[in-house]
Amino acid sequence: MNRNVYFKPIGVIRSPYRRPEDAPRRPRGFPPAKATVKVFARYRAGLRDLRGFSHVVLVYYLHLSRGCDLMCQPFLDPKRRRGVFATRSPRRPNPIGITVVRLLKVRRDGLEVSHVDMVDGSPLLDIKPYVPEMGPRERVKLGWLEMKLRQLEADSDD
Repeated sequence: MNRNVYFKPIGVIRSPYRRPEDAPRRPRGFPPAKATVKVFARYRAGLRDLRGFSHVVLVYYLHLSRGCDLMCQPFLDPKRRRGVFATRSPRRPNPIGITVVRLLKVRRDGLEVSHVDMVDGSPLLDIKPYVPEMGPRERVKLGWLEMKLRQLEADSDD
């Protein structure tokens, strides 16, 4: 097995967030910040037929992430250390981000999207249509996050 994996960016994400700490961290209710997804010319034919989808999944490189912490303190539970694979921390062995965003417009050179959480200049690795029916059919469990998300929702109802 080849130990090295290489990706070629297919574009770049232009968002209003200049630094990782500027980007929203709440798992729900991202502010509807808009971004432009610039797709490099050689990949633009792949945008064909995206019109009509309300959401897409952006896969991108967390280019400002430095280092890896296998144990981290997530912002939703800052008093406990959690395994990185049970969190959405950017300090991972392979700093790859995945976000579902609202698709506002398909342009000749890329996309206009909203509800973003990525930093400006993030190299785009892939775009996929979001299709909820392709997800699990059974009840999804959220582990330690379940209680934290319920607390967040209760706090926002106040």
